[in-house]
Order: sequence, then structure tokens, then C-alpha cells
Amino acid sequence: MSALKKLLVLVGVLITLFVATSFFISKDYSVERTIVINAEPSEIYPYVVDLKEWSKWGVWFKRDPNMELEFSGPDRAIGMRSEWKSETEGNGEMEITQLEHNRRVLYRLYFPDFDMGSNGAVEIKPTSNGSIVTWRDEGTVDNNPINRYFALMMDGMIGPDFEMGLENLKILAEKS
Repeated sequence: MSALKKLLVLVGVLITLFVATSFFISKDYSVERTIVINAEPSEIYPYVVDLKEWSKWGVWFKRDPNMELEFSGPDRAIGMRSEWKSETEGNGEMEITQLEHNRRVLYRLYFPDFDMGSNGAVEIKPTSNGSIVTWRDEGTVDNNPINRYFALMMDGMIGPDFEMGLENLKILAEKS
């Protein structure tokens, strides 16, 4: 067998293994990070419930100062929406879906470029010396093998951004 045929067979086997293995990878993903902030929940919550404030602590907005942002719906309430367009960070939409005053903000994300969405939450729990803030995002991908591998790597891709965002939120809230 010629070297070219061997190479083609090897590539075919590798592609088959790649696709077959992907069906054993979960379609679901979850990214979660937590931080302790030396501030009361009432000092943190305004930065989370108002999507206009996310640009002060979210890392994606800092990476692209030219990001186009639009807001709609009621301010600081269920139904508040933000939409962004960015050449470097991608395009997306976010909508607040549920609130628990000074405790929790639930949201829905959608990324039209990937036709992909997720649900997330920022939860604030009071402690004796401040608050524990947990930021979580969860989603499901389709059966596309590449998307399955994408879901497998989601924590490593987004987790560091959550950590940095929470650090920025900590700095803002502790200055208040």
C-alpha cells in the first residue's frame, strides 16, 4: 500500500474515532465560579440587576471598548434586555428572567452567530463578614460532534472570564 493510501486510511480512522467519541461526551455544560465580597448584598445587587452596570465589571466589555450596546425593557426588572455587537467578542443578547431582591438574578443568553443559548444566575448570599457571590451559566449543545467537544471545554474557556469579572465586581462593591 502506498504512503498516500496509508495516510488517507489513518485520517479516515481518526475522523471516525473523533465523531464516535463525541457521542459519549455530554451535551450539557456548566460553568460556575464563586467569590467572597466584603460588602452587603444590598451593595452588590445594584451592579448585577442593572444590565447597564455589567459593562463596569464584565471582562468582555473591557476587552472591546468599541462594543455596541443597546438596552431595552424595564430597567432593573424582569424583561430588561441587553444586546451587543462586537467584532472581537461576538454578538449576543441577554435578558433578565427572574429576580429575588438582593439575592439572585437569573438570565437567558443567546449568541446568534452560533445559534446557541444558555441560562445563568448570579446569586448573592449574606455571610457574617460580607457576601458569597456565585456566578453560574448552564447550557446544552446539539448533536454536532464539534459542539460536543466545545461543551467539554466550556469551563476552561469561560471560567477565567467569570473569575476576572467577579474580581472586578468585588472591587466595585467594596469601594461603595
